[in-house]
Amino acid sequence: MAADLTIGKLAEVAGVNIETIRYYQRRGLLDEPAKPLGGHRRYSAEQAKRLRFIKRAQALGFTLAEVGGLLTLDEACACSETRALAVRKLAMIEQKMADLAALRQVLDGLVQQCGAGGGGADCPIIDVLVRE
Repeated sequence: MAADLTIGKLAEVAGVNIETIRYYQRRGLLDEPAKPLGGHRRYSAEQAKRLRFIKRAQALGFTLAEVGGLLTLDEACACSETRALAVRKLAMIEQKMADLAALRQVLDGLVQQCGAGGGGADCPIIDVLVRE
């Protein structure tokens, strides 16, 4: 498909802002088309597709460095490596969820202690935060 999108239209189509596009270009995630003499750079629908890929991967928790790896794997048609990366990401997410559940339980216990207090004693939440 011919390059027919301005950077503003590309941003609109991909659901990002122009500075995001420029940042991705600096990070090497998106090519910057040549600027014709006296004209404006034009972007293809393929570049809009790539931008949407980047944003979707980020929404799944992949860092921009990992997204770069995914893009490289996509170009190499390396499904097994892509799967391995996704499995590692899933394990990290599951660990974070376990950590958050533990934090929730501790904080819930502190809130319960605080709510049970008569107001005359020190706040148990503050006490825990002050302890070394």
